[in-house]
Amino acid sequence: MRYPLLLTLLLLLQAPLARAEQCPDWSAQHVDAEVAQLRATLARWDDHYHRQGVALVADALYDQSRQRLEHLQQCFGLATASSPLASARGPIPHAVPHTGIDKLADRQAVARWLVGKTGVWVQPKIDGVAVSLTYRQGQLVQLVSRGDGVQGHDWSRHIPQLGTLTRQLPQAIDLQLQGELYLRLDQHVQARAGSANARGTVAGLLARKQLTTEQGAGIGLFVWDWPHGPSQQAERLKQLAQLGFPESLRYSIAIRTTDEAAHWRDHWYRSALPFATDGVVLRQGSRPPAARWQAKAPYWIAAWKYPYAQALAEVRDVRFRVGRTGKVTPVLQLLPVTLDDRRITQVSLGSLARWHSLDIRPGDQVAISLAGLTIPRLEQVVHRAVERQAVSAPAPDRYHAHSCWQASEGCEEQFIARLTWLSGKHGLALPRTGPGTWRRLVDAGLVTSMADWLYLDAERLGQVAGISDATSAQLASSFDAARSRPFAQWLRGLGTPLPSSLQLADDWPGLEKRSSREWQALAGIGEKRGQQLAAFIAADEVKALAAELALAGINGFQNGSEPIEQ
Repeated sequence: MRYPLLLTLLLLLQAPLARAEQCPDWSAQHVDAEVAQLRATLARWDDHYHRQGVALVADALYDQSRQRLEHLQQCFGLATASSPLASARGPIPHAVPHTGIDKLADRQAVARWLVGKTGVWVQPKIDGVAVSLTYRQGQLVQLVSRGDGVQGHDWSRHIPQLGTLTRQLPQAIDLQLQGELYLRLDQHVQARAGSANARGTVAGLLARKQLTTEQGAGIGLFVWDWPHGPSQQAERLKQLAQLGFPESLRYSIAIRTTDEAAHWRDHWYRSALPFATDGVVLRQGSRPPAARWQAKAPYWIAAWKYPYAQALAEVRDVRFRVGRTGKVTPVLQLLPVTLDDRRITQVSLGSLARWHSLDIRPGDQVAISLAGLTIPRLEQVVHRAVERQAVSAPAPDRYHAHSCWQASEGCEEQFIARLTWLSGKHGLALPRTGPGTWRRLVDAGLVTSMADWLYLDAERLGQVAGISDATSAQLASSFDAARSRPFAQWLRGLGTPLPSSLQLADDWPGLEKRSSREWQALAGIGEKRGQQLAAFIAADEVKALAAELALAGINGFQNGSEPIEQ
């Protein structure tokens, strides 16, 4: 039986605002299988990262996968999984627990968080690994990993190699600090370069038994709290700088408004920094005494992360587009996701072979990025659906350069692609004749061959659903203008594989007389192109179309036509 609809709706209303997903309509058995698989994957990622220092997946994909688990648990009233830090727990207790940090989903959430708060500071959220540092009589004697926030692992063996850290304070005092060990980078711009696996690199290094001096020199420290320090942030930062930790002061800004928080978030996202960052941290200047800190997110600190460099998207469907030349391109239809303020609903896989190798099915979760900041690109399959839905893909030899010159069953896609190329900028350059127009005409049964449209007038066009009287008149004018287009444009529009630089004096009958060898003798045409030209012109479908165009009175397809000009 399925979970009651009312329960699902109530749980959906309680879901985090950052996730606009609807609860899936799954059976109880399906829910159990999917959640169990996702929990197992996250547990494996956690174990590799916290115990071995190996990041099996990008940080953004990890965060979104955990959000997905939380979403499913809320949807179906499931018990919360164990803490992601469970495997990170070590034997060494922290003198002061590491608090967690709540993540604010958007600008509105930041505005709500700021209500009633004064003395707020913003800092870059360093993309590294958290540690506790213990100084005795001014000397650094212990480094402990965050672990589960209460107990961590001892990394003190690396202190001699961490030459960039302040290992001796200017004062012989005892001190407890919390901060981030980060990978030192040169002029790193987060918006352009991303995180560069900085966190995973540092975690991997610190998990080793021993570092080299060179490796240690590549690790820096950003102190983000002094639990027993002065009660106000301004004084804490000042004294930290005097003790040898100037970066904390340099990258801490007092703010009052959401606009100021947004300004610094964008500034650090696009500016050159010595470390990778994944957002900003907002802190109240004053906070409770360290004795009251717990290993959970407090009210006085929150994070506003940068836009994801990769989005986790669910595949709704797999469709196969057939192009003019017969190339089959699989396209994943996605549940909409936002990436760098762009709404992504589909992504191309490029080739049928790639789809076969990845075996992507509806329900799979895939990672999407933007190529050149604009074009959606598939990065990887992150999670596979437990229930594998069947997908019917075209046979590899079903479509080719000489298939689908008519609108027969199974040929609609390639046929419309041929018409679109013919009327587009590569061919006749006819106004208002995009793929949508051709699809309407094909669906109405008015265009079943490549030449049918030459005989359509405004009256017949106006009878097609979705085509207004004004549009029908414009289309009729475009179609009539096609008759006077130069022969060279017709050849390009039909897809004849001629080099753009080639000039010929032949009409179509003259082209038909040329052999492959004669084509190869022309400048710019090699053996392969010559064979393609001869095969194209000799194809039965193309010869039949040329005859139709001759009957329609198109220049160049009759004897005595004008020469081809480029």
